[in-house]
Amino acid sequence: MVIDGTEFDEDAPTRDHVGELLVRIAGADQAAFAELYDALSARVFALILRVVINRAQSEEVLQEVFLTVWQSASRFAPNKGQGRTWVFTIAHRRAVDRVRASQSSSDRDVAAGLRNLDVAHDSVAEEVELSIEGDRVVRALSSLPDVQREPIVLAYYGGYSQTEIAVLLSAPLGTIKSRMRDGLSKLRTTLGVMS
Repeated sequence: MVIDGTEFDEDAPTRDHVGELLVRIAGADQAAFAELYDALSARVFALILRVVINRAQSEEVLQEVFLTVWQSASRFAPNKGQGRTWVFTIAHRRAVDRVRASQSSSDRDVAAGLRNLDVAHDSVAEEVELSIEGDRVVRALSSLPDVQREPIVLAYYGGYSQTEIAVLLSAPLGTIKSRMRDGLSKLRTTLGVMS
């Protein structure tokens, strides 16, 4: 099976190639950084664009994410999760931060009278509600055990299929499906969502 240009032998013990690159990047290995960027930048950008919406701002956030990866690679703990998940988590947090910063700037401009509030009240209320709900989802995801959170993050934020996730996490497909089902069930309960 081939994922992101990397061939995986499903019978061989799976290694965390991205995690290995992060360890090398922590040692200032520029070639490892270039390889990581080539392997993940398209998916990381897609995740950021899904959150930020604005393409130009998403490109800026992408640069911030990879700068953070370069500067913080030593903080990656291979024994605590997959490298991909670590990078996607940074990307998601940066994207959410950018949305919040943009909203705060807009709110300040409106309060100072520098912008007209031509947006319907319902639209503003909806944006605030979505922001609050997003915070709740991030907290709920954080409460899940790693074995449930990782496949959910890879599927939603990384765009991976369950089969790809099974290969990436070295787990049988049925196990991945069960972990995701259990994790999503816990998320529904935590968030008070009716099935």
